[in-house]
Amino acid sequence: MSGHSKWATIKRAKGAADAKRGKAFTKVAKNISVAVRTGGGQDPTFNFQLRQALDHAREIGMPKENIERAIKRGAGEGKEAIEQVTYEGHGPAGSTFIVEAVTDNSNRTLQSIRNIFTKNNGRMGEVGSVAWSFQSKGQILVEKQKGLEDLFLELIDQGVEDVKESEEGLEIYTKPMDLEKTKKFIESKGIKILSSELIMRPQQSVELSEADSNKVRTLIDALEDDDDVVSVHSNVNI
Repeated sequence: MSGHSKWATIKRAKGAADAKRGKAFTKVAKNISVAVRTGGGQDPTFNFQLRQALDHAREIGMPKENIERAIKRGAGEGKEAIEQVTYEGHGPAGSTFIVEAVTDNSNRTLQSIRNIFTKNNGRMGEVGSVAWSFQSKGQILVEKQKGLEDLFLELIDQGVEDVKESEEGLEIYTKPMDLEKTKKFIESKGIKILSSELIMRPQQSVELSEADSNKVRTLIDALEDDDDVVSVHSNVNI
């Protein structure tokens, strides 16, 4: 999820127990299927969305047979049709959310997401009520490592939109179309990337008190735990 502790989320996912890992495989498989269906076919060379989904699958150690099955499903060899859906919502203390899901039953998923917001001091928003305050960006996270000292300035020369230093490393933001180019540039320097993906980045972030942060964290966890949800974007810093 973007907008909160992305570093912690990714590290937690990478070290997940088998049960959690199985759920992660299911979510990524849905992304792969949708990418094949809507992003331009089964060849990742010509399908950027599929390349991103496959990279994520490899990052979490998804078995090859699972990947192949997801690709076939996206190509129409599966049992049921699936679609990508997006919801907008409001949480505690001025927090806002964009929730991306992949489902074979949009009515079921809508009701599930609505219930999660309602149970966690939030509410669903109308289409466009939240999306205007987010922008589509490429996000690359690079943990602290040897060679990072010079990368900051080199990335600026490469024309990336924003580079933020933190205790964990570098957060790099690009135009969506420049994500893969930037990723390849970083890898050409022998630097390992923690994650690379398209996100919805808030134009303004919200700082919360500890009490409100706990409430929002509970809402985020509930959304991310839903089987159909594949990504949660928020304007909060936790």
